[in-house]
Amino acid sequence: MSASRVTPLLIGISTAILVTGALHLAQSVLAPVAFALFIIALVWPLQVRLEAKMPPLVAMVLTLIVTVIAVFALGYLVVWGFSHVVHWLLANVARFQALYAEASEFLEGHGIYTAGALSDALNASALIRLSQNLAGRLNGMIGFAVVTLIFVMLGLLEVRVIAAKLVAERGEGGRCFIAGCTETAAKFRTYMGVRTVMSLITGVAVWAFTAWLGLELALAFGAIAFALNYVPFLGPLVATLLPTFFTLAQFGSWRLAIVVLVAMNVIQFFTGSYIEPRVAGRAVSVSPFLVLLSVFFWAFLWGIPGAFIGVPVVIALLTLCEQSDSARWVSHLLSGREKA
Repeated sequence: MSASRVTPLLIGISTAILVTGALHLAQSVLAPVAFALFIIALVWPLQVRLEAKMPPLVAMVLTLIVTVIAVFALGYLVVWGFSHVVHWLLANVARFQALYAEASEFLEGHGIYTAGALSDALNASALIRLSQNLAGRLNGMIGFAVVTLIFVMLGLLEVRVIAAKLVAERGEGGRCFIAGCTETAAKFRTYMGVRTVMSLITGVAVWAFTAWLGLELALAFGAIAFALNYVPFLGPLVATLLPTFFTLAQFGSWRLAIVVLVAMNVIQFFTGSYIEPRVAGRAVSVSPFLVLLSVFFWAFLWGIPGAFIGVPVVIALLTLCEQSDSARWVSHLLSGREKA
């Protein structure tokens, strides 16, 4: 490879590394902005409809109230579900210690010796520390939500102004960018609508199955499955492992735990891999490989918020690429569908 080709390649790699590092270091600023833009795209049609009937400021306040109620409801489900799980853990520490002792005895009988660190972790004090850490993370999420809502409030007031400036100063390029943003917002709404329906189906299915099985926390598991299903791959994984783990603790049966694990995976596969792609269709089609990569990449950069926002970021980038003649091939390559 000649030097004329190596130099641009090295510059591109160095730029990607620097941008990735900058995104990670600027998480406290950029993550709320990214979520604010995502929320603005979702609620903008409501803002427009309200502005047709009342002053813009009043419409913005009502839009924010609806947004806060929706976010609070989703957050409350997560907190409510996991609080029941933690309380059950604290009340049944002895069961987990007995399970660990049984598993250790089985493994040692087959020549596999386990360390005692896990048994020290399965006690009340360790679980209390875990609940305190969760409470600290919850406080951080509340602060994150407040900052995001401030950005949403300011952004809703400036959407029309920025759009007018883009058209006035950038001409056709501004119109192209606005068209891409409009299409991206429509895809966001389709994505979240499908996600909400699939999450509801998943939550009801998990609740119905665990209640039929006789698990004590069936309703909590259903609420957790509904809320976590908004985070692709990672959320369903947690929602699948929790009922399996608690089935083993409650009934002490490895066979029943395996049955629950298989059933949870069947539910997640049926809703996430069979129904959802057919409902969403071509509107938000993204390569499954790219979806998985985006979830883990943005989770690496921004943690749990990154895992949630990763797929919308990819949808936005592919939609904007589709607006450009020179970059349209990238959108078709990573869309997960054959080019028309």
